[in-house]
Amino acid sequence: MEHSLNVTAQQLTGSEGDKIEDELEMTTVCHRPEGLEQLEAQTNFTKRELQVLYRGFKNECPSGVVNEETFKQIYAQFFPHGDASMYAHYLFNAFDTAQNGSVKFEDFVMALSILLRGTVHEKLRWTFNLYDINKDGYINKEEMMDIVKAIYDMMGKYTYPVLKEDAPRQHVEVFFQKMDKNKDGVVTLDEFIESCQEDDNIMRSLQLFENVM
Repeated sequence: MEHSLNVTAQQLTGSEGDKIEDELEMTTVCHRPEGLEQLEAQTNFTKRELQVLYRGFKNECPSGVVNEETFKQIYAQFFPHGDASMYAHYLFNAFDTAQNGSVKFEDFVMALSILLRGTVHEKLRWTFNLYDINKDGYINKEEMMDIVKAIYDMMGKYTYPVLKEDAPRQHVEVFFQKMDKNKDGVVTLDEFIESCQEDDNIMRSLQLFENVM
């Protein structure tokens, strides 16, 4: 996704004509994003970067919002050798902060700002929210298994040709044992952040998530 945005950025120019065109088109879409100045204040992007991101978002989603099916179709383009549908489902739910079945441009850039330019703590908090599928404030082993299996499925057999069928479960068993410090069967946000920050292997493994963004 980051690569596609970089490509989009390279294709765009900063001409005044583009700016006027953007402003005209922003008045015709179904959902008009908040003012760029406000988004600039709320994110780690410059106004120009936000204009580039908006143009890329608008090209994929002319209505100004994206539903889950469209999100899956877009995401699948980046992982032709695997099945990205389940990971895209979980990722969409993490982007859809209002849990209303649609992602607006504001939702998109707020998440992207954290994932690309946030602090380690911000990134880990966002990742915890991704793994906390039922949004009860905890990660259980089944939730972690669902996400990790979705990542393996998405990357495909060409990426991991020698992995055994039970590799995702082994992966989760090691992670969960390290993270569930008080052995109560769930991982809290504090346990998650503490475990990640003190374990270089976990931090490196979590970069898999960043790479697929």
